[in-house]
Amino acid sequence: MLHIVNKSPFTNNTLDECLRFVTQGSVILLIEDGVLAARSGTVYSSKMAKTLKENEVYVIEADILARGVSPIIEGIKVTNYEGFVKLVEKNRVHSWV
Repeated sequence: MLHIVNKSPFTNNTLDECLRFVTQGSVILLIEDGVLAARSGTVYSSKMAKTLKENEVYVIEADILARGVSPIIEGIKVTNYEGFVKLVEKNRVHSWV
């Protein structure tokens, strides 16, 4: 399953809800303001590091660049829109809005 999160974890509980229901082997894609959860050194760093032990986590490169998210948490994969499409093609999708 591909879980897509587009809300900032600092202003919305969407990511927390996603992490409660994500199962081992699922993929999480952070887009738009959701990429703020990928910034290293925040309160979400430990949650994301724990998640990375059982799940792949991706961020959209254009979104991290637009929001100045740097550095990102080690292990999070950066992809582009073509990669986004490939993830959607390979997985059932749940969008957390």
